[in-house]
Amino acid sequence: MSSSSTKRRASAAELHALTARAFGPGGQLTSAVELTEGSYNAVYAVTVDDRPLVLKISPPPGLKLLTHEVDLLRTEVEYYRRAGPAGTPVPEVVYADHDRSVIECDFMFMSRVDGVPLNGAGLAGSVLADLRRRITTIACRAHRVTGTRFGYPQRGSRTWQTTWRGAFGAMIDDVLADAARLGSTLPAPPDRIAALLRRHADALDEVRRPALVHFDLWDGNVFVTPSASGGWEVAGLIDGERAFYGDPLAELVSLALLRDLPDAPEVLAGYTDAHGTEVDLDGAEGRRITLYTSYLYLIMAIEGATRGWAGPEQEEREAGIRGLLDAQLARL
Repeated sequence: MSSSSTKRRASAAELHALTARAFGPGGQLTSAVELTEGSYNAVYAVTVDDRPLVLKISPPPGLKLLTHEVDLLRTEVEYYRRAGPAGTPVPEVVYADHDRSVIECDFMFMSRVDGVPLNGAGLAGSVLADLRRRITTIACRAHRVTGTRFGYPQRGSRTWQTTWRGAFGAMIDDVLADAARLGSTLPAPPDRIAALLRRHADALDEVRRPALVHFDLWDGNVFVTPSASGGWEVAGLIDGERAFYGDPLAELVSLALLRDLPDAPEVLAGYTDAHGTEVDLDGAEGRRITLYTSYLYLIMAIEGATRGWAGPEQEEREAGIRGLLDAQLARL
């Protein structure tokens, strides 16, 4: 997926110009290597004045992205700057530029996180389960941060509302409109899906405080490192660009990505450790989790059309996601 059409790659001259903007004309860019694992922004491992950093460049304006994919790099900067002081291990934003005068995109330099992605650490069994529990507890520290409203904090987002019911309803409306615009195949017509999801909108009214939620904590966005005692430690959480202010329970969806929560007891235990209460999967909390899982699967089912992804492998992936989405909708 590194071939995503959303990536705005920079020339050598542009990389030096971005460095000069961030660090002044004396800033020395001595190395730059593109990191190809991501599927949205262009990302480079760079060395500036002997300091290892990461440079991230947003997609260029004018692309046909999903409605909520506006100013995502600005959201990522906000997540790091707010989640870090709350005790969440995230990159330090060294410099962020949103005026688009050097190049036509937002960009930022941030500190480089040590370790390897969780999906590349080769862990299994009780070692992995224990680490996932700790990852969940650590990720929940960001939930201490409160927003001024609910929804996505990007400029002009119609999801930025005073109630979680209103914000999440707008999030659903936007992604279903995107599906119709892109001609995406879904397991049911968009209006039918909207009706199923809205049937449980009353459960959203229990959420009164807009907490900061990462919502993209799959294993590739969690870095871990071996500890001195022979175990593993959480080095950092990256890619906070999908963050929003809403229900802390929504965090569980990506932490247990592609699994049902009853099959991820370590994630539930980590959430309990952080919040002090167990999740009631049989009540309103369980209904809300189904709503958030459906929302994430809707995004995953249609985003490929905006990335230029095609072919049998992508078709198989999307079919699998539609199957998971259908199973969630059947619970509503």
